[in-house]
Amino acid sequence: MTTTPAHVIADDAEALRTAAALADEFRPGAAGRDASRTLPRAELDRLSATGLLAVTVPAAYGGADVRAETLAEVFRLLATADPSLAQIPQSHFAYVNVLRRQGTDEQRKFFFGELLAGRRLGNAQSEAGTRHIQDIRTRLVPLPDGSYRLEGVKHYATGALFAHWIPVLARAANEDLHVAFVPRDAPGLEVVDDWDGMGQRTTAGGTVRLDAVAVPADRVVPHHLTFEGPQLHGAVAQLLHAAIDVGIAGGALAEAVEFVRTKSRPWFESGFDRADEDPLLVQRFGELSIQLRAAEALLSAAGRAVDAASADLTDDSAAEASVAVAAVRAFAAGVAVDTGSAVFEVSGTRSALDALNLNRHWRDARTHTLHDPARWKVQHIGRYVLNGIRPPRHGLL
Repeated sequence: MTTTPAHVIADDAEALRTAAALADEFRPGAAGRDASRTLPRAELDRLSATGLLAVTVPAAYGGADVRAETLAEVFRLLATADPSLAQIPQSHFAYVNVLRRQGTDEQRKFFFGELLAGRRLGNAQSEAGTRHIQDIRTRLVPLPDGSYRLEGVKHYATGALFAHWIPVLARAANEDLHVAFVPRDAPGLEVVDDWDGMGQRTTAGGTVRLDAVAVPADRVVPHHLTFEGPQLHGAVAQLLHAAIDVGIAGGALAEAVEFVRTKSRPWFESGFDRADEDPLLVQRFGELSIQLRAAEALLSAAGRAVDAASADLTDDSAAEASVAVAAVRAFAAGVAVDTGSAVFEVSGTRSALDALNLNRHWRDARTHTLHDPARWKVQHIGRYVLNGIRPPRHGLL
């Protein structure tokens, strides 16, 4: 893992330029990394070194503190090139927000300094075999000297394998949620690379085992307090998920365009010499482009809603932001899956060859959109529009 001091990005414009350049750099190797499941260690070190992982550090602590709209665009750009690589730091930014909202000044100084130096946060959040996603059984056990002991097993721990610090979601004796920030090499902490999903293959979202892991008191943050008032924790986290879906769709459509223009043969009944002149294909590409443009517009609108709420956080502004994010998340999920499938529809039989690995777009979309169900987002939007019921504060909206 990188130990080279990272560049410090100055502002939103530099963040966007850096993300676009990295996307161009990462795109050529994405299909090969997916096909061979080559984990992107070098690419992540490169990402850290550019300073992109510290762009939400507040200005008071030396960071650029970029807008949510900018951060979403950074993720969209990276996901057009390599959705697995874009997915890895999603939790990193979610836990930066935990520190921003609930960390002490000393905790912020320390961890924001780590981020500015290029350190990465992973995640040890979800658990398997429980009643539901919020049934967290990992325990934070208080010890007589004021420190804690962590016990539990986590799954789908995207980013943990590549992290310097692993935020662990755990319950205290009174069931309150806390986040314990644990060094990747802490005694008793084991990260197992056992992720074998059909898509997002190189995220290494495997298992984290915690066996009597010692945690100092100053490495624990009271996450339950995040949800006691108006909050944007869920909105920002979901905004980044939506950006990944929009990026997957954009990457798939761009590859389909290139394939049809350079490799596809026209259908003999069309009467044209080139596939890209076939009016039925032209029609389908137009439809796919409209869907993508709509998803991109919803993503930008949601980012602006989050930024507006951040500037004036109330129950109403937080609800507006959550609804805006839920809208793009629900819509973009369908667009990503549809576009990933349409790659084959428009490209023809040759596009199904394993050697081309075009199926990675659909696999990535189908896997990533399973993170949490779009149908519940539509429910919350409907309740808000029809009856003025604000979305719940559970961190997934």
